[in-house]
Amino acid sequence: MSAELSSTPAQNPVKDRPWVMRTYAGHSSAVESNKLYRGNLAKGQTGLSVAFDLPTQTGYDPDSPLARGEVGKVGVPIQHLGEMRKLFADIPLTEMNTSMTINATAMWLLAMYQVTAEEQNPGMAPEEVAAQLAGTTQNDIIKEYLSRGTYVFPPQASLRLISDMIAYTVHQIPKWNPINICSYHLQEAGATPTQELAYALTTAIAVLDAVKNAGQVDEADFEKVVGRISFFVNAGVRFIEETCKMRAFVQLWDEITAERYGVKDPKMRRFRYGVQVNSLGLTEAQPENNVQRIVLEMLGVTLSKNARARAVQLPAWNEALGLPRPWDQQWSLRLQQVLAFESDLLEYEDIFDGSHVIEAKVAQLVADAKAEMDRVQAMGGAVAAVEAGYMKSELVSSHATRRARIENGTDIVVGVNKFETTAESPLTADLDGAIQTADPAAEATAIASLNAWKAERDQAAVDEALATLAATAKTDENLMAATLAAARAGATTGEWAGTLREVFGEFRAPTGVAGAVGVAEAGAELTAVRERVKATGEELNGRLRLLVGKPGLDGHSNGAEQVAVRARDAGFEVIYQGIRLTPEQIVAAAIAEDVHCIGLSILSGSHMELVPDVLDLMKEKGIADIPVIVGGIIPDSDGRKLVEQGVAMVFTPKDFSLTQAMDGIVTAIRSANGLA
Repeated sequence: MSAELSSTPAQNPVKDRPWVMRTYAGHSSAVESNKLYRGNLAKGQTGLSVAFDLPTQTGYDPDSPLARGEVGKVGVPIQHLGEMRKLFADIPLTEMNTSMTINATAMWLLAMYQVTAEEQNPGMAPEEVAAQLAGTTQNDIIKEYLSRGTYVFPPQASLRLISDMIAYTVHQIPKWNPINICSYHLQEAGATPTQELAYALTTAIAVLDAVKNAGQVDEADFEKVVGRISFFVNAGVRFIEETCKMRAFVQLWDEITAERYGVKDPKMRRFRYGVQVNSLGLTEAQPENNVQRIVLEMLGVTLSKNARARAVQLPAWNEALGLPRPWDQQWSLRLQQVLAFESDLLEYEDIFDGSHVIEAKVAQLVADAKAEMDRVQAMGGAVAAVEAGYMKSELVSSHATRRARIENGTDIVVGVNKFETTAESPLTADLDGAIQTADPAAEATAIASLNAWKAERDQAAVDEALATLAATAKTDENLMAATLAAARAGATTGEWAGTLREVFGEFRAPTGVAGAVGVAEAGAELTAVRERVKATGEELNGRLRLLVGKPGLDGHSNGAEQVAVRARDAGFEVIYQGIRLTPEQIVAAAIAEDVHCIGLSILSGSHMELVPDVLDLMKEKGIADIPVIVGGIIPDSDGRKLVEQGVAMVFTPKDFSLTQAMDGIVTAIRSANGLA
């Protein structure tokens, strides 16, 4: 017998069951997204992760003026029950594990999902169908105020919707995770591992306290509430630190649930989480490097058995360029499958147990997170800290610090600030073909669907259901029953949210810019730009004023905030009013503040609709001479078109130096004013 054969194990080792494998997907229309889902499931994906478009996430129908340019861009539009039916056609929901990235309108989307499942199973009672549904609604509104911006209602009303959903699912959909406490976007907004731990866990405390205070779940069932709380985290490329962060999450959650809430069952105290690895760290420059970044980030949440993710979804290598194609998503799925099925990862106990390096790092993270949690709790908890602007300012400041480290070369990003020399990549030889474009007819198709739906429904039944919804919202009664009734009657997403807007009002979260700390020390480059800003202001008889505007429904404000902070550091007077502004509001602010430049930040792909709207309105109001700068994920071909239409400069993720961007803005102002 050869040495090779004699070393073969007598039997195959027992392997742990792999995590649920998902791909975050959805675009253009329910029909197109359904094709994508069925294709991904056929390739071995074991769960669905639904991306909704911004009108759906913020509670607007596609015919709303605020939805212009946004329909079907970053996800699928679901404006009524008919579209939910199309989205899951030929996908048996009672056999599926579905994650839905939805927050402010989570209750509404869950109701339509449940009704669709009922319709798929006409031979079963509705309660039987509900009992078989498995999945997750993200439903973490606090991080929306801090980072992602798809909030609708004020914090207390939002917590009421969340606690109503939790109480309902515990009793009616016991396999459902009604909330995913989501630290993912906190890291994208600048959170350090300590802040990610602290702010996610104080959010969980706020939610559990709200459920307890609502009195809809008795003491005997409260353990079930805790057991259904799940988390959704980010994993960056520093995978040792991320491994330690996840072990710290496990330890802290076990302590909180045991000590604060008295949960006895260890299974109910388990830290259950899914992960999307860090899209923020993906680069437009040399995007092929993103593949190894994604693998390293995946290792941070899979290597440690005692803190392993229960579900993983990976971005595609080209997400910094635009919308991934089905093949790109397949590549990301294959990365997971190779790790789970070809490697020996799942055959061993936790490989980090007993490591003094890991234990020391975890202990430090736990101690630091507890200190930051104490600061937040001393303010009155997560909601109070949001309303006071504390957490937002901390995130903006830490993000500014992180960007400064990249710009000055302290933190190396391969292909961006070091090792920029590269051979031509065959992957990006045809940039327009390297990404998938959303269907340009998506908005018209969605509006046609909306009009047809309204024409065929029983309007009296809809009116009655919405009146009941409004009346229920004014009481302490659980809103889920009224929401289900509205879905069955045929109400639309915009009508459901609009009804609750009338009762609860709306909310604008603090931007965090005013209290944020920018660049600690100005180097030679920033000092030179400051001198140009000052000199140009003197030539124009006043301090240079920059308006930073975010038109449309895109709530990803991180870039706009960092531009605002760096512009302030460079000596500009900055006008920044936050997210979700109409072109009319932006132009009115430019006139009122007598600005020298308008900077528009759009990350949702709606730049070709919204930027021309702003330019046309500026001409109409007689301020077309003010230069307009645009930043976002903008393909080169679109960038050229915008410049042809009158935009002074276009910045994309490859233009990572904010100081150089400030210098470019000064140049645009000087050119517009005829200064040499």
